[in-house]
Amino acid sequence: QVQLVESGGGLVQAGGSLRLSCAASGRTFSSSNMGWFRQAPGKEREFVGGIKLTTYYANSVKGRFTISRDNAKNTVYLQMNSLKPEDTAIYYCASSNSIETTDRKWYNYWGQGTQVTVSS
Repeated sequence: QVQLVESGGGLVQAGGSLRLSCAASGRTFSSSNMGWFRQAPGKEREFVGGIKLTTYYANSVKGRFTISRDNAKNTVYLQMNSLKPEDTAIYYCASSNSIETTDRKWYNYWGQGTQVTVSS
C-alpha cells in the first residue's frame, strides 16, 4: 500500500511561483513512476508531468514546470513558475508501477490533492 500526501498549494498572482511536494510511503518509491495531475472545476483530470528515470510534461506546462524527486526523502516535487490563471486547479500526485505514462488509468495510488489558485 502506498500513501501520498501533497502540500504546498496556495494562492499566487499570475507570473508567480509555487512548489508542490508529495510525500510518499512505501518501500518501492525509488522505482515508481510518479505523476502530477490537475483538475479544474468542471473539467476532467489532466496530466501535468511525470518522472521515473526521466521527466516528461504536458505541452501546456513545458518550460514552466519542473518535476524532481528525492528518493532518500520519498518525495517528489513540482516546481511551477510563470503561473497563469488557467493553471488554477486541484493538483494531485499519483504513483504507478508502469513505465512512463500520461494516462491516469495506469496510476494506482493518488493523494488527496492540493489547491492552487492563480489570480490575474
